[in-house]
Amino acid sequence: MKFAFIGLGKMGGGLCKTLLKNGGDVKVYDIVPATVANFVGMGGKAARSAHEAALDVDAVFTSLPLPQDLERLLLGEAGILAVMKKGAALIDVSTIDPACARKIAQEVEERGLEFLACPLGKGPAQANTGEAPIFVGGRKDVFEKYRETLQKMGTPVTYIGDIEQSTAFKLITNLIGMTNVQVMAEGVKLAQQMGIDPQVFMSACKDTGAMSYQFTVRAPWIFSNDFAPRFAVNLALKDVRLGVGMAEQAGVQCPCFSEALRLYTQAADKGLGNEDCVAVYKLMK
Repeated sequence: MKFAFIGLGKMGGGLCKTLLKNGGDVKVYDIVPATVANFVGMGGKAARSAHEAALDVDAVFTSLPLPQDLERLLLGEAGILAVMKKGAALIDVSTIDPACARKIAQEVEERGLEFLACPLGKGPAQANTGEAPIFVGGRKDVFEKYRETLQKMGTPVTYIGDIEQSTAFKLITNLIGMTNVQVMAEGVKLAQQMGIDPQVFMSACKDTGAMSYQFTVRAPWIFSNDFAPRFAVNLALKDVRLGVGMAEQAGVQCPCFSEALRLYTQAADKGLGNEDCVAVYKLMK
């Protein structure tokens, strides 16, 4: 099979790198020419535009920051769906909302193409090593067609259901995770104020209900004053905003998630947007 990969940022770039390592025949495109050159050095074939990348390939992978970015790239007579060959697949690994996914799916179907919405779990480190979970949505037969390729790029590869289910699943997990970051940060702040030794606190919490993935990963960063942007406040804010919007459209009241949106918005407004999401800790007096 021949592939294209459009959008070579932290997550998409990691997946593309893994696909190339596994022998994939991949055309690459990004708006940053130096990034494209870097992937050519790994075995990718440079495309001068997104449209050139999408020509004459069996599947186009896309990884873009925002749903509106993806719609601009894909839809209408100026979009890349218009130049993809019949029967080819669009495989999007961005974090988008179900409404955006359905809008894309409608045009994909009209053009005789196939579509998988495959949002990712964990972060850039796992994407770079082929260990990022992939949550697949779309027709089951299309998933089976590309299962082997996806398994070369990440693990585990889990079929969630249709595109609405996979994109919703990603937003829900990010809502839970990013809200947990805030709860964990409050707990760390309170432990500091009560004079509990950091090492004792982190060790003893392992045997309590306070333990979580976010605690394991991010509590040590707070104690070491490390706010480097593994997953920045701005990215967390984008995902939480999409998730809260999805909940509102579904008619589900989610007060904890809404409070998370308020706090990440406040953190971004205070200039913390480019720091790791755990920088919400700095809001706590």
